[in-house]
Amino acid sequence: MSRVLIVDDHPLFRMGLSMALAAEGFTVVSEAGDGNQAVRAAARDDIELVLLDIRMPGMDGIEACKAITDRDDPPIVVMLTTHDEPGVIAAARQAGATAFLSKETAPKELAKLLRRIVEDPERDWLPHVSLPSLTPREEQTLALLSMGHSNKAIAKEMGLSPDTVKDHLERVFAKLEVRDRLAAVKRAMELGLISHR
Repeated sequence: MSRVLIVDDHPLFRMGLSMALAAEGFTVVSEAGDGNQAVRAAARDDIELVLLDIRMPGMDGIEACKAITDRDDPPIVVMLTTHDEPGVIAAARQAGATAFLSKETAPKELAKLLRRIVEDPERDWLPHVSLPSLTPREEQTLALLSMGHSNKAIAKEMGLSPDTVKDHLERVFAKLEVRDRLAAVKRAMELGLISHR
């Protein structure tokens, strides 16, 4: 059965998951509490499967996933998290993750899914998400909007007229399928188009 590295910044969660997987026949050979430790631990030759949290101090799970999967003959990386925003899933795919599973999955079901993933790592296990395509100007407008800037302040910062900024915002709202500034910022954060502040 697979030899596993568990990465999560909560020691009790790591311990519980380790016990649950051991009961299902997995061998937990190492644990890590952050992304930097994960990258070092995953370099071991005997690691076949990495269960990786996303939100951690220092290097997060997405960065750690990329560093691990960029190596020759990397282990299988499964993101195990409570964050299922489309932008996070898209980032995990880009970083080379094989699968994306919820921390709320029951232990027996999780073990069953992990066995299937290990048996067929070439299958596309990640959910497909489509992100709206924003132009560079729309991205800049959205970024300034997320900082709380008014249309007038955005216009000044970008060297545009307020009417042009209004046009950009209307297109951003349409692409994000929202009606106002607050909803646009919230949706953009969910999609990973702007960072959480």
